[in-house]
Amino acid sequence: MGVQILVVDRRPLLRRGLEALLPPVSDGRLRVVAGTHLAGAAAELVRRHAPDLVLVDLGLEHPGGVRAVAAALRVDPRTAVLAMAAGRAEDDDALAEEALAAGARGVLDPVLEPEELVTPLLAAAEGWAVLPPRLLRRMSAARSRPDGPGALLDAQQRRLWTLIADGAGTRRIAAELHVSDRTVKRLTATLLRRLGVASRTEAAALAGRQGLGAGPGGPAPAPGGRAPGHPEEGGERRRPST
Repeated sequence: MGVQILVVDRRPLLRRGLEALLPPVSDGRLRVVAGTHLAGAAAELVRRHAPDLVLVDLGLEHPGGVRAVAAALRVDPRTAVLAMAAGRAEDDDALAEEALAAGARGVLDPVLEPEELVTPLLAAAEGWAVLPPRLLRRMSAARSRPDGPGALLDAQQRRLWTLIADGAGTRRIAAELHVSDRTVKRLTATLLRRLGVASRTEAAALAGRQGLGAGPGGPAPAPGGRAPGHPEEGGERRRPST
């Protein structure tokens, strides 16, 4: 039967092209069983077709590709999900890291030729992580810069990291950043991925080594605040990269 694929992509020509061309170029090992341009339909199609692999376009309209990744994995966490970059250079890296934090097994740069997809799709279906060299270099550089892994964080991410180091719980962080509890969890997952750590506990420890956290003039933990690394704030462990 081969690997059955659900394609969630805003481009009808790409969806139809993959449906027609993936079987012959993969010697029957890859087959598209369903497709949609609606991010909100991803979960229902995973439930209906039980695909082995879901290919998600990060350029989807609201609620967006990252939400489609998360929704597909909520239906079946065993499903392999690959995100395809949207093709907007200024957004791609941030979206790709969010997709990885949401559980995507890898990220593909925009590809037009089905032949180029055979190897990464088969690798993802077999359990391998797939990352383009550009993104792998970026993530590695962020962890190895002499000025620390926080060098590439924006102001909001650095504030979140400091709050985590100080033991702030979800509600306090939401109030400090003026966002919802759900957004705090999404931002935390993205931060963990960017720092290259697996949990809030590791993020707090790393912050301590970098000199972040409570101290003279620093924020103090809120009364009753949860300790760093509370299960509701944890992140998924990183998958091996190829």
